Amino acid sequence: MKHQLDWFKRQLFGAPGAAARSDPELYLGEMISPPSTPTAPPSRTVTAHTRRVAQRDLTTDSEAVPFFDESRVPIQTIHVPDAATAGLTEDQFEVIGEKVSYRLAQRPGSFVVLKYLRPVTKRRDTQVISCPPAPISVIEGGRADVSFAAGLLVDKFVYHLPLYRLNQRLADNGITVSRPWLTQLSQKNIALLEPIHDAQFDVIRGGRVIAMDETPIKAGRRGDGKMKVEYFGPVYGEHDEVCFPFFPSRAHANVINLLGLSPAEGSVLLSDGYGAYASYAKKTGLTHAQCWAHTRRGFFEAQAAAPEGAREALELYVVEEQIREGKLTGENKRLHRLTHSKPQVERFFDWIDRQFQGLLPSNPFTKALAYARERRLGLEVFLTDLDVPIDTNHLERALRVIPMGRKNWNFCWTELGAKHVGIVQSLIVTCRLHGIDPYTYLVDVLQRVGQHPSSRVAELTPRQWKQHFAENPLRSDLYAIDAG
Repeated sequence: MKHQLDWFKRQLFGAPGAAARSDPELYLGEMISPPSTPTAPPSRTVTAHTRRVAQRDLTTDSEAVPFFDESRVPIQTIHVPDAATAGLTEDQFEVIGEKVSYRLAQRPGSFVVLKYLRPVTKRRDTQVISCPPAPISVIEGGRADVSFAAGLLVDKFVYHLPLYRLNQRLADNGITVSRPWLTQLSQKNIALLEPIHDAQFDVIRGGRVIAMDETPIKAGRRGDGKMKVEYFGPVYGEHDEVCFPFFPSRAHANVINLLGLSPAEGSVLLSDGYGAYASYAKKTGLTHAQCWAHTRRGFFEAQAAAPEGAREALELYVVEEQIREGKLTGENKRLHRLTHSKPQVERFFDWIDRQFQGLLPSNPFTKALAYARERRLGLEVFLTDLDVPIDTNHLERALRVIPMGRKNWNFCWTELGAKHVGIVQSLIVTCRLHGIDPYTYLVDVLQRVGQHPSSRVAELTPRQWKQHFAENPLRSDLYAIDAG
């Protein structure tokens, strides 16, 4: 009865959208009452209009009207040297004017505008007028400095701030930009990062031990104000790299499309009990390891139905805790598992075989027993292969960013937006796994990706970037000002 009551509570208070309801009686009433006939919303006619085409290029011409409140926004001035007058003395040329360009920049936690003063000079001997070009932005023709572009991605995907909140914060700091501009800036910068994501995913897919899971996301409109439920399929590689490919459904074919039908020799796929992974392992012949955390979860939830037996199923993790505390690796780890874990696993499954008598199939404890017994071979893989973790908890920790995002920005308006979320989160989460500051990494690679050889794009993935570029990363002009 307690199990049934807990189940009912989950249905009542854990249903999608029910978390926002403060009155459960109102919710029950809405469930019982027949749905009302929807009425068409009022409409009005909007007069058509045309827009004037911009007559000047803000990146090359002098910007007479800035896009910010100069009385409220701090401005850092940068004098741009003219290469045409390099090496000349002051009496060989004269400054006859100057042009001004602005770039929106960001320090961690604050905004600043970089004001570039570009002198217009004329040589006295040749009468040639010259002016240095405006600084090149990461996005051609853009007014955002790379520090702002990286900070925008960090705020959105590390701290899960919706863009409308970021837009409000900019407005409160005296900077007037539109929400569509923030959206387009995010999309364009993530598109620059996509080749790096693809290179990282190729490394993961070519590894021997791969952990995989799935987590839902609302993306794309289904009609009538509702969103479609689609999925990320996070994949964790043996070098502590993770990618979040996006799928429109949980179809079994997604695993095949993602990992291919020719895995590396001796490959192991570690997952939960979802049938798509078992089907893929059967088709490809790779070893399918099962997650003990998902197995243990069933027994933990069944403790109310069979507390004595459930505790028996939870003892195996004590051995893994001893391995972690003792920092055992290699042969020592193998011997410890064979000496302690293997006998425990054998006793565990012998105990399972003795528990089925007198239990109803609907009993939650019976379901936990059946789940474990059906997956015995997969659950024993970690005993003989030291590279295989006992569970997918490392992947579960890595994919937390997706549920955290759902709690803050709720959904992705389009499937493309969901794909972009997966791309940028793949790189940011991998940065965290390798102790890399995501802001420093993004500032560097957003500038480097356009000039780096495409054949070596894997060097820009966080793990390899740490080896090649972390000691001397590319910085924003803002960094030079702060350092000075």
